[in-house]
Amino acid sequence: MGRGRSDRFFPPCQRAAAARRTAKRTLAFFLLRMAYLTIQDETATGSILNQLELEIAQEMLTVRELIAQRVQQEVAAYNARQADVFHGLVQPTDSERVLNGFRLRRHKLIDAEEQLYRALEGFQQNSYFVLVNDRQVESLDEEIWLGTGATASFIKLTPLVGG
Repeated sequence: MGRGRSDRFFPPCQRAAAARRTAKRTLAFFLLRMAYLTIQDETATGSILNQLELEIAQEMLTVRELIAQRVQQEVAAYNARQADVFHGLVQPTDSERVLNGFRLRRHKLIDAEEQLYRALEGFQQNSYFVLVNDRQVESLDEEIWLGTGATASFIKLTPLVGG
């Protein structure tokens, strides 16, 4: 039975080059496995308000991580293009609700950390709920599967006026 290659037979420069090649192959494999999850924002009656593609790198996430990735991507997209209307999960500070989004009163960058805090708080206060693979998730720490064919819907609830 033959021995495998041993580091002691290769000079350090060759070992470093081999490590770089391995790292490049691993990165290429990882990038090829990157998947996209289609997320839909819906009303309680099933009307679709917004749809976005979320790039995910792992099949198992917690609900908290899913919300964080979604909010970070929404804020980054808005801040990069500075559009008139922000299409996001929760309403930013100093904005007004408009058809299918929120208009900021002053053009400024949105703070991703503040939006994430508001989104997590909204989940805990039942401002919206999340369906993953047609099943409602109950807690921010619940692990969910987001592999090929997975679906995620954020159902936004409208508070009753005069309750």
